[in-house]
Amino acid sequence: MNERRFTGDIDKLRNAERVERLQMNRVLPYCLAGIAAKSAVDIGTGTGLFAEAFYKEGLKVCGVDCNSEFLNVARQLLPEIEFFEAPAERLPLADQSADLVFMGHVLHETDDAAAAMREAFRVTRRRLAVLEWPYVDQPVGPPIDHRIKVENIRQLGEAAGFSVCDVIQLRLMQLVIFDR
Repeated sequence: MNERRFTGDIDKLRNAERVERLQMNRVLPYCLAGIAAKSAVDIGTGTGLFAEAFYKEGLKVCGVDCNSEFLNVARQLLPEIEFFEAPAERLPLADQSADLVFMGHVLHETDDAAAAMREAFRVTRRRLAVLEWPYVDQPVGPPIDHRIKVENIRQLGEAAGFSVCDVIQLRLMQLVIFDR
Protein backbone atom coordinates (compact mmCIF):
# COMPACT_ATOMS: atom_id res chain seq x y z
CA MET A 1 0.00 0.00 0.00
CA ASN A 2 1.26 3.45 -0.92
CA GLU A 3 1.95 5.32 2.34
CA ARG A 4 0.90 8.60 0.73
CA ARG A 5 -2.67 7.46 0.06
CA PHE A 6 -5.42 8.62 2.35
CA THR A 7 -6.55 5.73 4.50
CA GLY A 8 -8.45 7.65 7.16
CA ASP A 9 -12.09 7.64 8.14
CA ILE A 10 -14.43 7.71 5.14
CA ASP A 11 -16.73 10.15 6.95
CA LYS A 12 -13.86 12.66 7.03
CA LEU A 13 -14.06 12.99 3.24
CA ARG A 14 -17.48 14.65 3.41
CA ASN A 15 -17.40 16.46 6.74
CA ALA A 16 -18.42 20.12 6.68
CA GLU A 17 -15.01 21.43 7.77
CA ARG A 18 -13.22 19.64 4.93
CA VAL A 19 -15.83 20.69 2.37
CA GLU A 20 -15.38 24.33 3.43
CA ARG A 21 -11.57 24.04 3.13
CA LEU A 22 -11.94 22.78 -0.45
CA GLN A 23 -13.56 26.05 -1.53
CA MET A 24 -15.65 24.23 -4.11
CA ASN A 25 -17.54 27.47 -4.85
CA ARG A 26 -14.25 28.84 -6.26
CA VAL A 27 -12.71 25.64 -7.62
CA LEU A 28 -15.58 24.67 -9.93
CA PRO A 29 -15.81 28.03 -11.76
CA TYR A 30 -12.03 28.07 -12.29
CA CYS A 31 -12.13 24.52 -13.66
CA LEU A 32 -14.91 25.35 -16.10
CA ALA A 33 -13.91 28.90 -17.11
CA GLY A 34 -13.61 29.45 -20.83
CA ILE A 35 -14.56 25.94 -21.94
CA ALA A 36 -17.97 24.63 -22.90
CA ALA A 37 -17.56 21.45 -20.90
CA LYS A 38 -20.18 18.77 -21.22
CA SER A 39 -18.28 15.94 -19.51
CA ALA A 40 -15.82 15.45 -16.67
CA VAL A 41 -13.75 12.73 -15.05
CA ASP A 42 -13.00 12.99 -11.34
CA ILE A 43 -9.76 11.08 -10.70
CA GLY A 44 -9.26 10.17 -7.05
CA THR A 45 -12.97 10.71 -6.54
CA GLY A 46 -13.08 9.20 -3.05
CA THR A 47 -16.75 9.34 -2.02
CA GLY A 48 -17.61 11.42 -5.10
CA LEU A 49 -17.71 14.92 -3.63
CA PHE A 50 -16.35 16.70 -6.72
CA ALA A 51 -18.06 14.26 -9.09
CA GLU A 52 -21.34 15.26 -7.47
CA ALA A 53 -20.52 18.96 -7.78
CA PHE A 54 -19.69 18.68 -11.49
CA TYR A 55 -22.85 16.60 -12.02
CA LYS A 56 -24.91 19.37 -10.38
CA GLU A 57 -23.32 21.80 -12.87
CA GLY A 58 -24.94 19.73 -15.64
CA LEU A 59 -21.92 17.71 -16.75
CA LYS A 60 -21.89 14.03 -17.58
CA VAL A 61 -19.46 12.75 -14.96
CA CYS A 62 -17.62 9.60 -14.04
CA GLY A 63 -15.40 9.05 -11.05
CA VAL A 64 -12.25 6.93 -10.71
CA ASP A 65 -10.57 5.80 -7.50
CA CYS A 66 -8.39 2.89 -6.43
CA ASN A 67 -10.17 2.48 -3.07
CA SER A 68 -13.17 0.15 -3.32
CA GLU A 69 -14.55 1.20 0.10
CA PHE A 70 -14.69 4.84 -0.97
CA LEU A 71 -16.30 3.85 -4.26
CA ASN A 72 -18.97 1.81 -2.47
CA VAL A 73 -19.98 4.93 -0.55
CA ALA A 74 -19.89 7.05 -3.73
CA ARG A 75 -22.12 4.55 -5.58
CA GLN A 76 -24.64 4.54 -2.73
CA LEU A 77 -24.74 8.34 -2.51
CA LEU A 78 -24.65 9.00 -6.26
CA PRO A 79 -26.29 6.16 -8.23
CA GLU A 80 -26.64 8.47 -11.27
CA ILE A 81 -22.84 8.69 -11.66
CA GLU A 82 -20.66 5.88 -13.00
CA PHE A 83 -17.61 5.00 -10.88
CA PHE A 84 -14.60 2.89 -11.83
CA GLU A 85 -12.01 1.25 -9.61
CA ALA A 86 -8.58 1.98 -11.08
CA PRO A 87 -5.38 3.88 -10.31
CA ALA A 88 -4.76 7.32 -11.82
CA GLU A 89 -1.93 5.81 -13.86
CA ARG A 90 -4.24 3.39 -15.73
CA LEU A 91 -7.60 4.98 -16.43
CA PRO A 92 -10.26 2.66 -17.91
CA LEU A 93 -11.46 5.39 -20.27
CA ALA A 94 -11.16 6.11 -23.98
CA ASP A 95 -8.79 8.68 -25.46
CA GLN A 96 -10.17 12.25 -25.33
CA SER A 97 -13.40 11.01 -23.73
CA ALA A 98 -13.97 14.01 -21.43
CA ASP A 99 -13.79 17.77 -21.73
CA LEU A 100 -12.40 18.13 -18.21
CA VAL A 101 -10.26 15.87 -16.06
CA PHE A 102 -10.12 16.82 -12.39
CA MET A 103 -7.56 15.51 -9.91
CA GLY A 104 -8.40 16.63 -6.38
CA HIS A 105 -5.71 15.85 -3.80
CA VAL A 106 -4.64 12.75 -5.66
CA LEU A 107 -1.48 13.59 -7.64
CA HIS A 108 0.66 13.52 -4.49
CA GLU A 109 -0.79 10.06 -3.68
CA THR A 110 0.00 8.40 -7.01
CA ASP A 111 2.69 5.78 -7.44
CA ASP A 112 3.87 7.52 -10.62
CA ALA A 113 2.82 11.17 -10.99
CA ALA A 114 4.23 11.41 -14.53
CA ALA A 115 2.17 8.42 -15.66
CA ALA A 116 -0.94 9.88 -14.01
CA MET A 117 -0.42 13.16 -15.89
CA ARG A 118 0.06 11.31 -19.19
CA GLU A 119 -3.19 9.44 -18.58
CA ALA A 120 -5.01 12.69 -17.79
CA PHE A 121 -3.68 14.16 -21.05
CA ARG A 122 -4.79 11.07 -22.97
CA VAL A 123 -8.33 11.21 -21.57
CA THR A 124 -9.05 14.95 -21.74
CA ARG A 125 -10.13 16.84 -24.84
CA ARG A 126 -9.67 20.27 -23.29
CA ARG A 127 -8.51 20.69 -19.69
CA LEU A 128 -6.92 19.16 -16.63
CA ALA A 129 -7.43 20.76 -13.22
CA VAL A 130 -5.14 19.64 -10.37
CA LEU A 131 -6.10 20.66 -6.84
CA GLU A 132 -3.18 20.11 -4.47
CA TRP A 133 -1.78 21.20 -1.15
CA PRO A 134 0.96 23.81 -1.44
CA TYR A 135 4.50 22.81 -0.55
CA VAL A 136 4.40 24.41 2.90
CA ASP A 137 3.84 23.13 6.43
CA GLN A 138 0.20 23.50 7.36
CA PRO A 139 -1.85 22.22 10.29
CA VAL A 140 -4.11 20.33 7.85
CA GLY A 141 -3.33 18.03 4.97
CA PRO A 142 -0.50 15.60 4.33
CA PRO A 143 3.00 16.02 5.70
CA ILE A 144 5.32 18.24 3.68
CA ASP A 145 7.32 15.32 2.31
CA HIS A 146 4.13 13.99 0.65
CA ARG A 147 3.39 17.28 -1.11
CA ILE A 148 4.45 18.31 -4.62
CA LYS A 149 5.93 21.68 -5.46
CA VAL A 150 3.83 23.62 -7.95
CA GLU A 151 6.87 23.89 -10.26
CA ASN A 152 7.01 20.09 -10.37
CA ILE A 153 3.29 19.87 -11.17
CA ARG A 154 3.82 22.34 -14.00
CA GLN A 155 6.79 20.34 -15.35
CA LEU A 156 4.79 17.10 -15.18
CA GLY A 157 1.96 18.72 -17.14
CA GLU A 158 4.25 20.10 -19.80
CA ALA A 159 6.04 16.76 -20.14
CA ALA A 160 2.66 15.05 -20.58
CA GLY A 161 1.82 17.39 -23.47
CA PHE A 162 -0.21 20.22 -21.94
CA SER A 163 0.58 23.66 -23.35
CA VAL A 164 -1.05 26.16 -21.00
CA CYS A 165 -0.77 26.33 -17.24
CA ASP A 166 -2.34 28.69 -14.71
CA VAL A 167 -1.85 28.51 -10.95
CA ILE A 168 -4.60 29.82 -8.70
CA GLN A 169 -3.75 30.27 -5.04
CA LEU A 170 -6.70 29.42 -2.81
CA ARG A 171 -6.85 29.93 0.93
CA LEU A 172 -5.16 26.62 1.82
CA MET A 173 -4.58 24.96 -1.56
CA GLN A 174 -3.41 25.51 -5.09
CA LEU A 175 -5.39 24.85 -8.23
CA VAL A 176 -3.28 24.21 -11.32
CA ILE A 177 -5.15 24.46 -14.62
CA PHE A 178 -3.73 22.89 -17.77
CA ASP A 179 -5.17 23.18 -21.27
CA ARG A 180 -4.26 21.14 -24.31
